[in-house]
Amino acid sequence: MGPLACFLTLVTRQRAPIFLQPDLSKICLDCLRKSSQKHRVTVSAYCLMPDHAHFLIELPERVSLGGFVRHFKQLSGHALKRKTGFEAWQISYYDHILRKEESILDVARYIWDNPVRKGLVSERAEYPFSGPRHLLDS
Repeated sequence: MGPLACFLTLVTRQRAPIFLQPDLSKICLDCLRKSSQKHRVTVSAYCLMPDHAHFLIELPERVSLGGFVRHFKQLSGHALKRKTGFEAWQISYYDHILRKEESILDVARYIWDNPVRKGLVSERAEYPFSGPRHLLDS
């Protein structure tokens, strides 16, 4: 059994468009990097939309999805609250464990194309808070 692939969606508190601010997006992405390193999670795709975030992650065996999400939300929530004075995240989150027949690349493309579908940019590579950047042309 290989790594577990999971598509996550986290929504900001009261759908506040906090990720329209580049500095807040950078804080969140830095926390994602730290949490993924701590939990040995591979981030295959991400996109910070104005009021929510999508992540496609791969967890090694015996790594808790809930533990990773809790750590990320706590770390990023604390950092974002220091900057804004407000709670960043809604309490829950949505997860979808990919089945063997589901393509990781198709899910990544869905995540990366979110800003295009919402009319924020015309090409996925134009959106600054999607990545990993070197994979956007996949």
